[in-house]
Amino acid sequence: MITKKYLDELTYEIIGSAIEVQKIMGRGLLESIYLNCLKIELSNRNINFCSEMKIPVSYKEKDLDIDLRCDLFVENCLLSN
Repeated sequence: MITKKYLDELTYEIIGSAIEVQKIMGRGLLESIYLNCLKIELSNRNINFCSEMKIPVSYKEKDLDIDLRCDLFVENCLLSN
């Protein structure tokens, strides 16, 4: 079961990972560079994630012919885009 405490701790780790990337890489680079660095940082912290995951979208119980792509789907519970 996913608890608020678990989500808070996971969020703290993700933000910490992003801050670490920012400290090392600095500002002004392409988003793809930061994303690849963040993937390395999350892996180093043993945080599971999927990258470039397609998520089906529906509206009023009708599936739309598009997919939402999220940059990171972390620990099967948090999206990062």
